[in-house]
Amino acid sequence: MAQEKVKPEGLRERKKRETRQRISDIATGLFLERGFDAVPIAEIAEAADVSVNTVYNYFPAKEDLFLDRSKGVVERLSRFVRARDEGESAMRAVLREFRAEVEAVSPRVGLMEGYATFLDVVENAPALRSRLWRIQQEALEDIEHTLREETGAASGDVLPTLVGGQIAWVQSTLMGYIGREMCAGRAAAEVSRDALGLLDEIEEILGETVLNYAVRTA
Repeated sequence: MAQEKVKPEGLRERKKRETRQRISDIATGLFLERGFDAVPIAEIAEAADVSVNTVYNYFPAKEDLFLDRSKGVVERLSRFVRARDEGESAMRAVLREFRAEVEAVSPRVGLMEGYATFLDVVENAPALRSRLWRIQQEALEDIEHTLREETGAASGDVLPTLVGGQIAWVQSTLMGYIGREMCAGRAAAEVSRDALGLLDEIEEILGETVLNYAVRTA
């Protein structure tokens, strides 16, 4: 099959992307410094040298400014599953991918300086906590949908729901552990080492049905 050509990014698209990123970066810096509720949209617009309407054009809700990568978080588990190797199940692919990110001390799983401050901002803003909960629910719905597509499961089949729930639990358990340990002031490298052990223990307690579900065939 011929590989689909990716259309080069035009000047207008690049400028829009750069503007969006600048607004998000400025907003995030202000939120981290003073807290989410203490920073109005008008101040963010002024600091970014854009209008308030421009901010809302890029970010329909204030929470989107801080959790601007939510789409990637929602789709992460599905990306792992869709990219699984031949002979590999959905859960084993997820565990493998998470092990790789943890071992690499990747900021994508919170192993970075400043993550504790990020979580503190979320903890002190009810709107962000609510949005984060919704992101988790969307990720759960997304992985269930992906499992149904990948296996051709019938609408009444509960296995995609059950296995998807277990996969989402792995993610929330890992991220929750890393968040608590980083908030306790531990070094990212130390948390990485212990998180790898946590993933091993998680795999040990998972049942064979979950571990062997949706194996990719040739």
